[in-house]
Parts: sequence; structure tokens; C-alpha cells
Amino acid sequence: MTPPPDAPDPALIDDLVAANHILYNEGVVDGFGHVSARHDKEPGGFLLARNMAPGLVTSDDILVLDLDGNAVAAGGRALYLERFIHSEIYKARPDVAAIVHSHSPSVIPFGATAVALRPIYHMSGFLGAGAPVFEIREAGGEATDMLIRSPALGAALARRLGGAAVALMRGHGDVVVAESLKLAVFRAIYTEINARLQAEALLLGQGRVSFLNEKEAAAASATNTPQVGRAWELWKRNAMGGL
Repeated sequence: MTPPPDAPDPALIDDLVAANHILYNEGVVDGFGHVSARHDKEPGGFLLARNMAPGLVTSDDILVLDLDGNAVAAGGRALYLERFIHSEIYKARPDVAAIVHSHSPSVIPFGATAVALRPIYHMSGFLGAGAPVFEIREAGGEATDMLIRSPALGAALARRLGGAAVALMRGHGDVVVAESLKLAVFRAIYTEINARLQAEALLLGQGRVSFLNEKEAAAASATNTPQVGRAWELWKRNAMGGL
């Protein structure tokens, strides 16, 4: 593979390191899960850590991969098995600049039941466009290990995601995308919070919940998107001990 002609902006690498730590600190990822960013100078590449726990990622762990999931210079370092989640979504969605894959705990029940994940408050207005459920059996048969470990499975997930911001993965977790890294982190965190609040509301309301309608969700999302930096700075300070 020919390496991208330009190295990524060091600031993007720093933000990707911070994103890993933030997602761990906010309970979206644990020892597993990963977050990537599209290469800022080469759209045919993306940045992703080597195979390791997100909360331990440093700038030295960030690799450049192409859209086939190959690392430019891994130097013997192991790659995430599910890097094809990222490569295939970047192929399918030119608008996407960052992707989070997690086993976000409150989200798991919504991927395994008939209850749709819907926006219950203004911070999750991006869910108003829906959160489709990816059923891996339809793409990989009855005996997978649930992991997106091939380009074919990654492409099937990308098709199921379609134009949405979030797709649930039955028995596995979710994938969250956005046009910026900070927005992807914002959406991943509030997807987890929304799932927890929705489950509580369904119990309290005995199944009767007043969700945001389509117009409310769109308006809330438009208001929140320009302000993600406000939350990012707080999350970064909490996760990394300073700015």
C-alpha cells in the first residue's frame, strides 16, 4: 500500500487520544471498543489505535490505516479485529469523519428486543432519525462470534447504518458516526445516557413514554451540534487530568 502523502495533523492525533480516554471515563467503553478519525489530509485513510484498551491509548499507539483495513506501518503491532467497522463505513459514508464502536451497556437491551431506541430528551435529538438494528445472522450466518471481523461484514453493517447516526448491533453493542470526532464522542455518550433514561421511563410509565417528535429532535440536534466543544472540554479535563 502506498502511504498517504501527508502525515495527519498532530492535533487530530491528540484529539483521538483524548477521545479514547473520554469514552472510557464516561463509561461508554471499557477494556474493549474503539474510536477512529478519518485522516485529515488523505480521505482514503483513517486513524485508529493499535489493539489495546482505549483508556491506555497514547499518541504512539495511533496507526494510519487504509480503507481496506490495512495499516501503513504497524511495526508488528496488532490491529483491532473489528477495524472493518471503520474502513467500510468510511467507504460508504463520505460525510463521516469519525466512528465510535462500543459495547455501551445500556444500549445492549435495545438491540436484542423489539423496543426501538428513540430520543427521550433534547441531548439525544440525533436519534430522531432512527437507530436501525444490525442482525449479524443475516450477513454472517448462524455461528459467528458476533464480531465484524471481515470487510463483507463491515459492508453489511454500513448498509444497515445507512444515513443514520447510530446503528445497534444485536448482542454486541453499537456504532456511532458523525462529521467530526468531538461530535461522534458526544453522540456515543448521549446514546448510552438516552438508553438508560429510556429504560427507566418505560418502567415508570408502564410502556407509555412521550418521546421527542421528528421536528423536536431535529431542532434539538441543530442546537446541540455547534456546542459540543463545551462538553468536550469538561470530559477531557475529567479524563486526562487537565487541559
